[in-house]
Amino acid sequence: MPTSTETDGQYGAPQRGPDPRAARSRAAALAAAQELLVEEGWSAVTHVAVAARSGVGRTTLYRHWPDAAELIRDAIALRIAGAHTAPTGDLREDLVRELEGLRALLHDPVSETGLRAVIERAGADPVFAELKESLYRNGSKVFREVLDGAKLRGGLPADLETDRAIDELAGPLMYRRLLAGRAFDGRYVRQVVDDFLRAHAAR
Repeated sequence: MPTSTETDGQYGAPQRGPDPRAARSRAAALAAAQELLVEEGWSAVTHVAVAARSGVGRTTLYRHWPDAAELIRDAIALRIAGAHTAPTGDLREDLVRELEGLRALLHDPVSETGLRAVIERAGADPVFAELKESLYRNGSKVFREVLDGAKLRGGLPADLETDRAIDELAGPLMYRRLLAGRAFDGRYVRQVVDDFLRAHAAR
């Protein structure tokens, strides 16, 4: 029969949680990357600059983020994760809440500046092209869950293409903010959702 020490962890060592020092270093590095992104643009987010501002050693930064673009990705991803909502099953409410999260992202200096940088560089830099794809997958996952769930329940046509639906919902917000440079409020979000539902849900 194994001893209590043997069952605590591999090789008899007790299991340990995440290292709080590593978590603090990561948070400090990402905060510094976010500040540099807003203040000076994507080209200022370098390992040297982040190390100088955060106090985190360059060796540690390179270990966690071998490429500076990965720092930008994680800085934006933090904002995206905070903008997502948990679906409730109410189609209109879920779409409004998720688009409100996108609206907040597009008006947030860190995520807006980061998204502009990624879009700008993606056509010429494979690293940023991969970064754009990663951010799109993360940013659209709740939309997919909501839309696919509604199709299964009969709230939306089963043959509605999910990617096209996401384009119809998120596209106007992205265009209005990132290309037209215009601010908008929750009324605009609700109008986009209601136009989408009139076009598809009542079919």
